[in-house]
Amino acid sequence: MNVEELDSILLASAAVLLVAVVAVRLSGRLGLPSLLLYLGMGLLLGESGPGNIHFEDAQLAHALGFAALVVILTEGGLTTRWNEVRPVMPLGLLLASLGVAVSVGIVALVAHYGLGLSWQLSVLLGAITSPTDAAAVFSVLRRVPIRPRLRGALEAESGLNDAPTVLLVTLVSTGEIGEHGPLYTTGLILYELIGGAVFGLLIGWVSVGLIRRMALGSAGLYPLTVLAVAFISYAGGSVLLHVSGFAAVYVTSLVLGRAELPHRMATRSFVDGIAWLAQIGLFVMLGLLASPGNFDLNDVLVALVIGIAVTVVGRFAAVGLSALPFRLPWREQTFIGWAGLRGAVPIVLATIPLAEGVPQADRIFDVVFVLVLLFTLLQGPSLPWLAKRLKVLDENAAYEVDIDVAPLETLGADMLQVHVPSESRLAGVEIGELRLPAGVSVSLVIRGERAFVPDRRTVLRAADNLLVVAPSPVREQTVRRLRAVSRAGRLAGWFGERGSEQH
Repeated sequence: MNVEELDSILLASAAVLLVAVVAVRLSGRLGLPSLLLYLGMGLLLGESGPGNIHFEDAQLAHALGFAALVVILTEGGLTTRWNEVRPVMPLGLLLASLGVAVSVGIVALVAHYGLGLSWQLSVLLGAITSPTDAAAVFSVLRRVPIRPRLRGALEAESGLNDAPTVLLVTLVSTGEIGEHGPLYTTGLILYELIGGAVFGLLIGWVSVGLIRRMALGSAGLYPLTVLAVAFISYAGGSVLLHVSGFAAVYVTSLVLGRAELPHRMATRSFVDGIAWLAQIGLFVMLGLLASPGNFDLNDVLVALVIGIAVTVVGRFAAVGLSALPFRLPWREQTFIGWAGLRGAVPIVLATIPLAEGVPQADRIFDVVFVLVLLFTLLQGPSLPWLAKRLKVLDENAAYEVDIDVAPLETLGADMLQVHVPSESRLAGVEIGELRLPAGVSVSLVIRGERAFVPDRRTVLRAADNLLVVAPSPVREQTVRRLRAVSRAGRLAGWFGERGSEQH
């Protein structure tokens, strides 16, 4: 490749990226997951579209797809609200394990006995189509104000169910499941999942301690450090311990996202941008890999049958069985069942049998691609309507106050950058009514284009930005207090994240 060819590639890539960024706004207005537009862009650029770009390297698509999923899971873990996920983590774990097993079994039975496919292809179709997609779930549900435990359960499930399905698809594609039997396979999956989670927890815990003690020369180095830690967790678990890298990176990201790290908001913004880039590149690449000219009516019919089996029968059976110990109301079970969005993950998983040379793997890829397009188009726009009909919206949703930390090492203090959302109960509260810990000072209020030093009688307003200086020993106590007032208003006592008293 010479410089002129590189310039042409950069020009085309930048143009595609700009169009994709504009498409985010369009998808939001239409209520569609952005992945549909990006897949469409890939199809237009591919061999069957006006772009006429030929891309058939399944192994490269497999490798790049996994790298993109690591970034997407990292962003999901960092931005997941731990106070919402923690109470429903057992449900999320069951949905990602028992739920996946139930769904795989039902789809495999339908594919084998209903469509006459071989057991290998039937199990592959079940394993490939069963996991929900983190990118689709995160992007759609965070725009729908549903009850926190529903959002937490769906986000936990989508972050955790990639690991077991990747293992299952790989074992079936390579033929190992036939060599060792189901007992060995189950034990291997459990070892990789539990080992990956423990490794991710260890990497996250060690990294939080190190990052808090670092005095890096630039605020921009903190996001790079967090992203590097995420990839170390994924690759270290996979290469060194042969455990699930996807489980490891998601748990590590949850730990990092929960911690009060320096420049946390800047880190989240940076990783959010990288995750968008990964999503755009991933979906466009998968669109390029597809060959719509090879799709026929039979592929569409098979996609419809498998889609109904996994989305209606398998999904609702999986949710019903997983929710039994928790006595979830039927309305919440129904919403969780319908909100199991498929996206890039099933299509990425479909590249595994392609890369392994499994017979009829190209047909599996075509069927999965059509299934994702059809059912994402059906499910995504209907979620706000369904949430309203089932009465699972959180009408009193309080938006989290955004707090970032800028370390002042030489003073033994931290500067908290606080933004007051429009729904926050901080609005209307006087500075003196915040009752912050001793030694903490609200140094500056930025209101619109005006900045001023407040006094105790200054009343906060929505959209205000505050600079709060707190001694390092009481920083976390200060953050808890600000969040408590944001949720409960001026009459809040010393409350925790969910508004319950800390004893």
